[in-house]
Amino acid sequence: MSNNNTIAGWILAGGIAALGFSIVSGKYFHAGKHERPEVMGYVIEGVETAGGSADAGPSIETLLQTADIAAGEKVFGKCAACHTINQGGANGIGPNLWAAMGKPHGHVAGFAYSDALKSVPGNWDWTSMNAWLTSPRKYADGTKMTFAGLGKAEDRANLMVYLNAQGSNLPLPAAPVIEAPAEEAVDAAAEAGTEAEAEEAVEADAAAAEE
Repeated sequence: MSNNNTIAGWILAGGIAALGFSIVSGKYFHAGKHERPEVMGYVIEGVETAGGSADAGPSIETLLQTADIAAGEKVFGKCAACHTINQGGANGIGPNLWAAMGKPHGHVAGFAYSDALKSVPGNWDWTSMNAWLTSPRKYADGTKMTFAGLGKAEDRANLMVYLNAQGSNLPLPAAPVIEAPAEEAVDAAAEAGTEAEAEEAVEADAAAAEE
């Protein structure tokens, strides 16, 4: 009986020693290795992340000041499958767009506009056209137009000046004015800087005298 107890004791001791060795060796070989992060991946500067937004950039009014009609004509190539834009042109899947800027929504006689678009008040001005070209579905929920929209503001600005040149000729909207600092604020900042420099000079002289 005592022999059996001795054998069992050695087996138990051996198991405990093996477990301890396994734990110690695991920590040794894992030392210096980086832990797996809870969230994989890393942030790239300048790339929009989920839930965030990238820099909006210049306003559409600013971009319109330097928009290019020729570039807008190229962008219109994305619209040409459904729209004509020449004067007196026939309607296609979408209405003819000659002189559309400045006209009411649903102004082309005989074209079957969606109720969603016809219910939008106002005319096709720069603001409404920009919103429409950004996302037709958001602008008129329920529209029959399946075009997803133009994500680049530069493309929208170029396209709008091209559309405007085709029989509309609306004046461009004024670009936002960036106000310069008031003269008093500039003088105050300069005076504050002079006072700070004077204080630094006094402190430097005092430190030199103590030395």
